[in-house]
Amino acid sequence: MPIIRLNAKGETCELHDSAQPPASVLSRMAKGAGPVIVMIHGFSYEPGGPRHCPHQKILSLDPPPHPRAAPSWPRGLGLGAGNPDEGLGLAFGWFARGSIWGARRRAAAAGRALAKSLRIIRQRAPRRRIHIVAHSMGIEVAAEALHHLPGGAVDRIISMTGACYQSRMLDALQTEAGRSTHFINVTSRENDFYDCIYERLIAPPKRADRTLGQGLDVSNAVTLQLDCPATLEHLSRLGAEIAPPERRICHWSSYLRPGVLRFYSDLLRRPDIMTLGRLRVGLPAQPARRWSRICPRPGLPQPIVLTQKPT
Repeated sequence: MPIIRLNAKGETCELHDSAQPPASVLSRMAKGAGPVIVMIHGFSYEPGGPRHCPHQKILSLDPPPHPRAAPSWPRGLGLGAGNPDEGLGLAFGWFARGSIWGARRRAAAAGRALAKSLRIIRQRAPRRRIHIVAHSMGIEVAAEALHHLPGGAVDRIISMTGACYQSRMLDALQTEAGRSTHFINVTSRENDFYDCIYERLIAPPKRADRTLGQGLDVSNAVTLQLDCPATLEHLSRLGAEIAPPERRICHWSSYLRPGVLRFYSDLLRRPDIMTLGRLRVGLPAQPARRWSRICPRPGLPQPIVLTQKPT
């Protein structure tokens, strides 16, 4: 079984479409070769829902064919091929529909539920690396989990255009678990519209706080702006061939862009080679300003092309 499918139910977890106790399955599957890769979806998904179940879409090994179908995260991250050292996937679902305020509250409870499951894996396989890949508001789940885990519990977190305030993530990275975690903050000016909406709707924890799209200044984190030509050229020199952006506004390009999931797989499977130091060297000194994709030159309006949410 390359994938365990879990859903948060309040502050506990249950297996998706199974009545088995999740603790026994986690204990049995924890011992093995390769990393444990936790995959957390963002806003608008509903585990078990007829139209919005993440386990039938991005968290599936074989999503149903559709003209706008998103790629399988597990496949893109190197799971499901049958290789003995490919690792274990943990597809983590949580109820993320309804209002953005309600989803954010449930994300915190889901983070506490996730921490309980990761503690089981950590106890059964203390030497096995655990990584987290999260999109949008899924990074709120990961941030909360760090507050309830011991040091060394999570090796790397990849935030794909995370919907989260800087101070919230900085607090999480200052916890016992957070200090030993490498945080890779994937951003894009394609996501500025959604970052702006988040900042207008969600009250910031601190005055003048900004979202992760504006970067994160802490020693165990690196920000990669994937619509920046200089950044893409730098990553290409490291062996990551990621397609350039095609849209001015897109919330999902951090996993839709050809080549990007393969890059994340390398980050998680070769952390001793793809170090934070190597990622930093060659990056632009400053990220592009907000709205630079919509309006490349101040005062010069540009046509806006929106991307529909993938299925």
